[in-house]
Amino acid sequence: MAPLELWEKVLVNADKYLDTVHGQIACTDCHDGVESSDKETAHEDLIARPSQDDMKVCGDCHPDKSETYSKSLHSTLNGYWNALDTRSVPENHDVLAQAFGNHCSSCHATCGDCHVSQPASVGGGFFNGHLFEKTPPMTRSCTACHGSRVGNEYLGNNEGLPGDVHFREGRMNCVACHTDSELHGQGSNCTQCHTAPEEMTMPAAKHRYGSIQVPSCEACHPNTTLGNDNIEMHTVHGSDLSCEVCHSIAYTSCDGCHVAISEKTGNPYFETEATYSTFLIGKNPLISYSRPYKFVTLRHVPATQDAFSYYGDNLLSNFDTLPTWAYATPHNTQLKTPQTESCNACHGNPALFLTADKVAENELQANASVIIDQIPALVIEAVNP
Repeated sequence: MAPLELWEKVLVNADKYLDTVHGQIACTDCHDGVESSDKETAHEDLIARPSQDDMKVCGDCHPDKSETYSKSLHSTLNGYWNALDTRSVPENHDVLAQAFGNHCSSCHATCGDCHVSQPASVGGGFFNGHLFEKTPPMTRSCTACHGSRVGNEYLGNNEGLPGDVHFREGRMNCVACHTDSELHGQGSNCTQCHTAPEEMTMPAAKHRYGSIQVPSCEACHPNTTLGNDNIEMHTVHGSDLSCEVCHSIAYTSCDGCHVAISEKTGNPYFETEATYSTFLIGKNPLISYSRPYKFVTLRHVPATQDAFSYYGDNLLSNFDTLPTWAYATPHNTQLKTPQTESCNACHGNPALFLTADKVAENELQANASVIIDQIPALVIEAVNP
């Protein structure tokens, strides 16, 4: 994504913008500042990104969306906090909160980061002259933040690997699967299926795999789980394998995210040591009613025990509580993959499985629950006489 010129970032297309619903609202209603033809006066106490406080501004007209969005993962960043809290102890949380604020909180996304401008973490700037977009532009909003893994996999930007079949064949964008209810943190309403005297809403998710599986492959391909598609492997394996085990190809893993010190300024900054291509099957660390699979694809996450050592010693004292080879849903679905060629493409093939020899020695304990102890044996296929 090419960077915008400075004037492009702030230019308001008055001809089009004033004819929109948002164009009927006075600038100061959202941005504060002062009504004046003098630039310096007009910009006094200006709020450049009013949706930083979603309830105060966006919530005036969109209270339903703003109220639930404040509980969404894009807003709370609970996925990160859940991991940090689990790997640490309460007495270290204040220090970790400081480190998180300095190095990790830029991943927070506001309403404006999806609907009017590029996320601040990638430089900001209007999508189109302050015009609001109902559907976030995929490459300037979604993959602007989720590009290094999800975007590259989905769009086919990893060298030698095709993009996801949903993009190649259907040109589906992110919101085709990730609906507005999911992105706005609305979760699932129990009363959609169960009648009750009062409304019951699922609590906010602790991480992106912490609630029901939305989206799920099975929602669009129900016959695969019902055994009605006449595909032997779907019948044999049922829900033992996540769909990605057979229908994903190589994806990206990362190592060594930690606070480093700049040689030039002496200030701390966040960096990742390495990224590399992997495809490994392991035990499911998140077995639930929604995700019953015994085996899933795993991705190495860049968590390290000394990630925040700049701020203190042994801040992640319970580091081994969570695996560093984590549940993964690669965004590179293919109909045919090396795994679908035959039974023995997987059975008897140690290269595809996360065995102990593939795990760093200092991470063996953390990953004990996902390491494959014994790979599936070769299948001896019957030979017709």
